[in-house]
Amino acid sequence: MTLTDLKKTLRAHANPEQAKKALRFFKTGRGEYGAGDRFLGIPVPTLRRISRECDLSLNELQKLLDSPMHEERLIALFIMIRKYNRADEKEREAIYRFYMENSGNVNNWDLVDSSAPHIAGKHLLHRDREMLFQLAASSNLWERRMAIVATFHFIQSGHMETTLRIAEMLIGDEHDLIHKAVGWMLREIGKREFDVEKRFLDRHYRRMPRTMLRYALERFPEDLRQRYLRGEI
Repeated sequence: MTLTDLKKTLRAHANPEQAKKALRFFKTGRGEYGAGDRFLGIPVPTLRRISRECDLSLNELQKLLDSPMHEERLIALFIMIRKYNRADEKEREAIYRFYMENSGNVNNWDLVDSSAPHIAGKHLLHRDREMLFQLAASSNLWERRMAIVATFHFIQSGHMETTLRIAEMLIGDEHDLIHKAVGWMLREIGKREFDVEKRFLDRHYRRMPRTMLRYALERFPEDLRQRYLRGEI
């Protein structure tokens, strides 16, 4: 499927009613985190299916990533992930760099969550991770979320330390979407290494935002969860 074919296919699947719902769901009003984003109203499973029919160049993917339409940016990321998984080491480096150069276009939570572990996280698993710490210190909300969510791949591979270091950096973040992402990653650590998460919480839970703490505690035994929430640990 060519880029032109893909754009036609996406518009053939557009659903104006679902697009209206997406405007509310992704907070696109003035002053909200997704302000100005536009939608076609296509479900994610449909986008994933269509993406499997495409093998576009990075130049073509750039045109999708520059699109004002949310689904065009998202399907570009799905195609990029498939390219990365099939690529050799030289091509993977190019795709990773292309992804990082386009971090400004990975600009909503679903775009970040669908791609960061599979490109940035996967690429940096056995490489220098300084880029993630730079992202964690960024003034850009989506780059900070990318930093912590990328480490999901590390967690799945049994490496927890980078997640914990970035989580500590982001404890004081003011944005709810960072609170949720950090709590989510801590919960993922706890699913695999309960004691590792508990030690982190014991040190930091009193200064964690409530949403972050609640997300982190979701799989804790109820009595212990309540003790953390009451500040009794």
